[in-house]
Amino acid sequence: PMKRTAFFISDSTGITAETLGLSLLAQFENLEFEKVILPYVDSEERAHAAVHKINSVGERDGLEPIIFDTIVDKDIRQIISAGSKGYTVDVLATFLKPLEHFLGEKSSYHVGRVRSASAEANYKHRIDAVNYALDNDDGARINRYDQAELILIGVSRSGKTPTCLYLAMQSGLFVANYPLTEEDMENHHLPKALQPHRERLYGLTIDPQRLAAIRQERRANARYSSITQCEDEVRQSEAMFRRFGIPSIDTTHASIEEIATRILADTGLRGHSK
Repeated sequence: PMKRTAFFISDSTGITAETLGLSLLAQFENLEFEKVILPYVDSEERAHAAVHKINSVGERDGLEPIIFDTIVDKDIRQIISAGSKGYTVDVLATFLKPLEHFLGEKSSYHVGRVRSASAEANYKHRIDAVNYALDNDDGARINRYDQAELILIGVSRSGKTPTCLYLAMQSGLFVANYPLTEEDMENHHLPKALQPHRERLYGLTIDPQRLAAIRQERRANARYSSITQCEDEVRQSEAMFRRFGIPSIDTTHASIEEIATRILADTGLRGHSK
């Protein structure tokens, strides 16, 4: 596939430009994009440095780069738009101008104004959620499951930990996870620690071949990572999900974002405002 370079430039963290830009670029499946993030471009000096980098990459590639920017300062943005030899998408203007017209109100155009005025409290909540996910990883503190809004269950290396952390960081949800062991699955009962929380359980499963490959990276040539062991664990975990009516998702080909979105849709959890 043809490879293009995409710049994501901001006078703040660059997360907004990156998130929206990548969502748009993902629609062009026949192209590959090299991602370059330039955050905190908040001075003329840094703007000129960004222009130099953009033009250098354009000369290297022989193709004009694509530039997504959320620069608020007009002078800084003018330096980049006038000096850069690339195709620029002004993220703020693209969306704010029509909104200003519709609402009959001018935007404040504050640097870094991505969060609302109540963001500090919501930010603290998300930090608490992340700490909860870390403290309750892999069944570490089953005595705190009553505080969980969701408990992910599945065999080892099926994607529980990164999904918990993503849901905590992005949605502010208190999510614990419990690793299903051979003993848990062989007795055909829901593990005792999970029984009082059955309505909050959600299962993760994975293709045994993929699971074996992941486990080989962690513990090569062990029974734990053998295809036979992986096939047996996945089969038994999926049987448990069916037996107790636990909703589940196959994580084999899904990104963490896709897994989290599906979980929120299936459970009806809304998360907490950012």
